[in-house]
Amino acid sequence: MLIGGHISSSGGLVRALERAEAMGCESMQIFNQSPRMWRPTKYAEADFEAFHERLADSPVESIFIHAVYLINCASDDAEVRRKSAISLAHALRVGDGIGAGGVVVHPGTGKGRASPAKTLKMIGTAFKNVLSESERCPLLLENTAGAGFTVGRTIEELGAVIDNAGGGARLGVCLDSCHLLASGHEVRDPKALSEVVDECKRTFGLERLRCLHLNDSKMSLGSNRDRHANLGEGELGEEGIRVFLAEPRFQGLPVLLEVPGPDGHGPDKGQIDIAKRLRPEGEG
Repeated sequence: MLIGGHISSSGGLVRALERAEAMGCESMQIFNQSPRMWRPTKYAEADFEAFHERLADSPVESIFIHAVYLINCASDDAEVRRKSAISLAHALRVGDGIGAGGVVVHPGTGKGRASPAKTLKMIGTAFKNVLSESERCPLLLENTAGAGFTVGRTIEELGAVIDNAGGGARLGVCLDSCHLLASGHEVRDPKALSEVVDECKRTFGLERLRCLHLNDSKMSLGSNRDRHANLGEGELGEEGIRVFLAEPRFQGLPVLLEVPGPDGHGPDKGQIDIAKRLRPEGEG
């Protein structure tokens, strides 16, 4: 397992990598632009070249991008759908530039739409079109906590979006431990967690599982509320996190922390160290 976390990209790509190294990260995730604005950060080829030069001698082995939170390809608003597609395509092109293992995206929400099938079709079609505008970087659907009309609260919904997006090899999945628990999937018991992974295997195939988000949860099982807690301070606790990391079919995957950290600004070295301590022996 490659333990790492979400890292601020303020100051540029190389600066983000330096922060990750200082925290002891083996993998990292960044936003390719401000997560709550449509305005893209414009990177030049020189930015990508400098990043790759630094990465060549870095202990960080795997990099991911998280798409902006505003993206919703199933919105009732045509302008939001248009901006969502542009933003996601930009994220994938940045992913191509830095050699990312994938762009993680929340599938979207169908609020206001009577037919869940129509929502799943809209999202899938949009993702298929967006993938055609980049060359290599995978698009990874993240499971959701299940609040409101969000898509991705079940493994079945993730599989449906993948199917509607054409089922290509660049479509993958990122599983979040907090979101799984909040959406009613028990991840603190080895047998129950194994059944969740079995469902993933049946629904979309484990070759599509490209990374994990490791977060404790402030909210209880089935709450449908997305509230991340620092490792060991929530409903999973250290024992639940140990169980999650010990699932045999998760071994070897990049594991990315999105916890609030001690100051609310994201994971720090202390949280990274806890995750490393709780992962199975031999996975370091």
